[in-house]
Amino acid sequence: MSSAEEPRPVRVLLVEDHDMVAEALQQALDRADGITVVGRARSRAEAVADVLEHAPDVVVLDRRLADGDALGVVAQLGAGGARVLVLTGDATPAVAVQVAKAGGAGLLLKSSQLGVLETAVRDVAAGGVVFDPELLPGVFDRLTGRGPGNGAALTARERETLDLLAEGATTDEIGRRLGVSRNTTRNHVQRVLEKLGARSKLEAVAVARREGLIS
Repeated sequence: MSSAEEPRPVRVLLVEDHDMVAEALQQALDRADGITVVGRARSRAEAVADVLEHAPDVVVLDRRLADGDALGVVAQLGAGGARVLVLTGDATPAVAVQVAKAGGAGLLLKSSQLGVLETAVRDVAAGGVVFDPELLPGVFDRLTGRGPGNGAALTARERETLDLLAEGATTDEIGRRLGVSRNTTRNHVQRVLEKLGARSKLEAVAVARREGLIS
């Protein structure tokens, strides 16, 4: 087969604000047959601009970026035809549902093997949808309404945090009332948001009320 007949490689835009992680991902993808990294972005704003500049087939998107939750730009990144594969450190079925509803083509844990990422990039580029196998049952349950409510996975301390959020308590107030540090409180709040599939404290309270978790 002549070079003119060889299939075009999958063009990937890598969006990751930790340089060491980005370098490792880029080296792995560049070594993979049929995949080439055409650009790297470190923020949501850079990612939106780079999609227009490089016209990638697939955007590998870190969920947590310096300028905010990257799920908020999934639809914008995919508007030009790119398929968006989200990477995250601690995924839940609720987060996976957010990705799916935003138009994302998949969600993988950062702890996944690099070979899994390479395969996912190829599958997504070919039109497939890829979610971490551990998340799939919960995703299907939530999308079909057959599974338990999002609050089923909340720990006792996270439920206490949710109750205080519903009372309008600030992060510092929650920490004082629970007797924990501010960093620990912030972690509790973030986990509540993730498990409820919410992007803000107000949205978390609204979701909790809708599901009957709080009065």
